[in-house]
Amino acid sequence: MTVLRADLLQGTVVALAGGVPCAVSDALVGAGAKVEALDQRLDETDAEEWARVRAPLRAVVLDARPAFGTGGPESLRAAVEQTWASLRPLATGALIPSSEGANIVLIAPSPDAGRYAEAARAALENLARTLSVEWARYALRTTAVLPGGQTSEDQLGELVCFLASSAGDYFSGCRLELGSVSPAESR
Repeated sequence: MTVLRADLLQGTVVALAGGVPCAVSDALVGAGAKVEALDQRLDETDAEEWARVRAPLRAVVLDARPAFGTGGPESLRAAVEQTWASLRPLATGALIPSSEGANIVLIAPSPDAGRYAEAARAALENLARTLSVEWARYALRTTAVLPGGQTSEDQLGELVCFLASSAGDYFSGCRLELGSVSPAESR
């Protein structure tokens, strides 16, 4: 069940990087977005060319979970470095020059993804907070989504659609944690 309008992202372009799952991509398409997959090795020249031949981006979704894998110390480094390596050239080559503004969503590993999962989650949250300050003057808004151990890809897809929409413009530098809360915990 979705609570989002079917045309929420009608006519917008959303770029995906890092192996965003099909359920998230399908949710974006179902909300009317045109989804574009990004090459992990995008550089500034590629991003400038990408911006010239495509419509302005409404949102960028970067999933750090595949790079994190099973979660060793090298996986922690890879997840954070790949996220930054994909985002920086896109921002400097396409998002900042367009002056259209965009929402950036960073998807972190679940807490049960490995020994360094919490460190990866904290690093991506810190990146989102820092970029929300540094890139605010360009109307680039960055959030970190931290799925819980029981979070479904459909739930993740719905939140990503919301954050990619104009409603997501009100969130920047936020840590949005998905998870189940038992009735006893909610009191």
